[in-house]
Amino acid sequence: MDDADRADDRPVSTVERKREQRGWYFYDFACSVYSTSVLTVFLGPYLTSIAKSAADAEGFVHPLGVPVRAGSLFAYAVSASVIVAVVLMPIVGAAADRSGRKKPLLAAAAYTGAAATAGMFFLDGQRYLLGAVLLIVANAALSVSMVLYNAYLPQIAGPEERDHVSSRGWAFGYTSGAGVLVLNLILYSGHDGFGVSESTAVRICLASAGVWWGAFTLVPLRRLRDRKVAVPASEGAASVSEGRVGAGWRQLVSTLRDMRARPLTLAFLLAYLIYNDGVQTVISQASIYGSEELGLDQNTLIVAVLLVQLLAVAGALGMGRLARTHGAKRTILGSLAVWAVILGVGFFLPARQPVLFFILAAAIGTVLGGSQALSRSLFSHLVPRGKEAEYFSAYEMSDRGLSWLGPLVFGLAYQLTGSYRDAIISLVVFFVVGFVLLARVPVRAAVAAAGNPVPARI
Repeated sequence: MDDADRADDRPVSTVERKREQRGWYFYDFACSVYSTSVLTVFLGPYLTSIAKSAADAEGFVHPLGVPVRAGSLFAYAVSASVIVAVVLMPIVGAAADRSGRKKPLLAAAAYTGAAATAGMFFLDGQRYLLGAVLLIVANAALSVSMVLYNAYLPQIAGPEERDHVSSRGWAFGYTSGAGVLVLNLILYSGHDGFGVSESTAVRICLASAGVWWGAFTLVPLRRLRDRKVAVPASEGAASVSEGRVGAGWRQLVSTLRDMRARPLTLAFLLAYLIYNDGVQTVISQASIYGSEELGLDQNTLIVAVLLVQLLAVAGALGMGRLARTHGAKRTILGSLAVWAVILGVGFFLPARQPVLFFILAAAIGTVLGGSQALSRSLFSHLVPRGKEAEYFSAYEMSDRGLSWLGPLVFGLAYQLTGSYRDAIISLVVFFVVGFVLLARVPVRAAVAAAGNPVPARI
């Protein structure tokens, strides 16, 4: 790779910019299959079953000599992946901004995650420890890659088109997630007809997500381009000689100081941290609520997941259009009000009524994609030029690394009341508090404070 390919700051035509945007969409198309098929549907139950088969008489496995209840292994592995990601994201983000070379780092993170996911084909017998390690690697790699992926948004889209571009990226992701999940479910439900066991069908589904992730990552790697960064003369020699990890942490400290000087950006991040924690908890706990409280079977829950994926495509695109008229902030606020209503309806939902559960899933899908896409595009306006990856590492940490409070509230509510209905309604507080905090952020002033042009609608 020559210098021109590494850091290109030449002006681009509209045709070139659109081509780069289309390439950017395809990373969501590539990696969303992992989130849908692996994390949401197949890996949790399958890894738990492997751990249970390896457990002792008391139901414990002993990774590295530590006693762990087999049913908790998946959750602990996810938590461990979050810790690894939180350590890596700011280092990689700072390195990307200092060097201007996001694309090689994106390639490294993407193919690390894809390889780990493809390696899940070998999870047979009692290889629960291999499964936990592969999950940690894949999850952490996805988080790091999303920092770099999101950091491209303010570089490939102007202020007025950013909501639209972000929404289309989410729509691409939900489209691939739904499409591949349909194929996986055909294989899983008809595994006898395909001449494979149920275990082999699951392992094929897991591995196929890694192959898909790696194959379609080629598209953004061919179309995205790196930009040159301006390095002060006083830093030039030092930045070449200092270690990358040390430089990353020093730059992280500098970034945190810089963010303290931009309180409006921090105010948005706080609001996002809270309401997104509510979103992620609803998504992760909806299947438990459906099975344990509403008495719905696995097939009903899987169809509901598919419905969410399909409706999220339309929701992301539709809310992107609403943002053009009403602005991203108002549209997000509207979606948070809808989220609160959804939880209220879910509280009163009668048991063993799959049609009503599907209607609720459709409502979730409608607001899910749009609230996520517009939050990303709105934050991109609050990022100072040249610090995209660093700031998006903080954003991604809010998205993935700090999403523990919602599950904790959900768990405590159930522990204290013994009712999943009380647990699900307790999550309303995240949307109410997030709404209030976001409503108080003067986003036009925040954009101007970041040194960016203020769009006509935001």
